[in-house]
Amino acid sequence: MSTERLTFYEDSTKRWGLIEADALALLAKLPENSIDAIVTDPPYGIAFHGEAWDGAGNAGKHLSDGEAFAAWTRVWAAECRRVLKPGGHLLAFGSPRTFHRLTSGVEDAGFQPRDVLMWVYAQGAPKARKLSGGRAPLLKPAYEPILLARKALVGTTLRNVQEWGTGALNTEGARVNGYWPAHLALSHAPGCTETRCTPECPAGLIDAAHPELHPSRLFFCAKASKREREAGCEALPLQSDLLYSRPAVRLRRNIHPTVKPLALMRWLVALVTPPGGVVLDPFAGSASTGVAAVMEERVFLGIERESKYIDIACARLTHWAQEAARESS
Repeated sequence: MSTERLTFYEDSTKRWGLIEADALALLAKLPENSIDAIVTDPPYGIAFHGEAWDGAGNAGKHLSDGEAFAAWTRVWAAECRRVLKPGGHLLAFGSPRTFHRLTSGVEDAGFQPRDVLMWVYAQGAPKARKLSGGRAPLLKPAYEPILLARKALVGTTLRNVQEWGTGALNTEGARVNGYWPAHLALSHAPGCTETRCTPECPAGLIDAAHPELHPSRLFFCAKASKREREAGCEALPLQSDLLYSRPAVRLRRNIHPTVKPLALMRWLVALVTPPGGVVLDPFAGSASTGVAAVMEERVFLGIERESKYIDIACARLTHWAQEAARESS
């Protein structure tokens, strides 16, 4: 898309804005020290679903090499650091396979890596064909790492918080069942109920191993349900979803392949964003970060290059912003 023809979307609530543009082009146009936090799910550089934006095909071929992926990460991360306020935090999802490249790119851009959060879900499907003799080239995915990095402070943490409102985590607002938040987020399996877990549920398995500790008091949430993914998209057309390069049986209105659960995104947004602050997602996708931001009473600014996700993102943001406005009125 031409950088001279940017399209900006918002709704009557003024709780969010979405710009259809390439992140690398648009980030350079944003003023420095203007964003409170960045929560994003960038391309992983693993050719996910054969999508060009994730390193597959000619359009994204530059992402396929590890060093090139780290260099590309350094470019967008440097712009993110520039627009963040001093002490502002960046949370970025990654793939276990390329997470080291993500981290090195973000660090080379001038960020200070602070921690690695783990979202454990255990419901991932194997992404490889079985071979003869009971063998396969890959394991089943069960977690995603999330990098926590921070822009350098101005002076001490206290001074930075007082001057800019950023620099410290909102541990009180992100407590889990009264406990200090940890860097591990567990996910219940889809079939779990309030009283019983399925045999493959990671939270239930951990609790069963140590019933005296009840370790699932750590934050946990299920993967995004179909109802959650589709909320607000009822007027959009049904489309064929692709799953690992094969046509899926189901049809969906929200066809984004990596929709994150809103409970997880709300927890992350609340953890790193000051109350009323501005959250930026330069790779907005279907706008799960944006939905979480408006529900947590933050302001959202998203950037999305792929036009096929714009209507989906706008529909979800409009729906949930109106829900949040009704709840707060």
